[in-house]
Amino acid sequence: QVQLVESGGGLVQAGGSQRLSCAASGSIFRIDAMHWYRQAPGKQRELVATAISGGITNYVDSVKGRFTISRDNAKNTVYLQMNSLKPEDTAVYYCAADVVAWGSLGHMRYWGQGTQVTVSS
Repeated sequence: QVQLVESGGGLVQAGGSQRLSCAASGSIFRIDAMHWYRQAPGKQRELVATAISGGITNYVDSVKGRFTISRDNAKNTVYLQMNSLKPEDTAVYYCAADVVAWGSLGHMRYWGQGTQVTVSS
């Protein structure tokens, strides 16, 4: 079994910065990709950023130039550095990891519990 534990989040003023962390633990052979999603009230969950093995990253257009996703592979941890935050960034942020567990043939996606980020205007 694999667990993802998130930390960070909270209340921040518009224009401020915040850093989210997500650590994966358990029966991990390899993590192929790690992601950050967010879900605002009344809206569908959206993919914010992805970090693929090899250093490839992707971002939704609305956060490009403001958010940075990074991985510490030795710690099975992914970070999301959020700068120049806007009220519309307010959401519950979830991390996800595509994990190949020991003894498995392919990867499965695991999710963190979510952490609230609130940006005040």
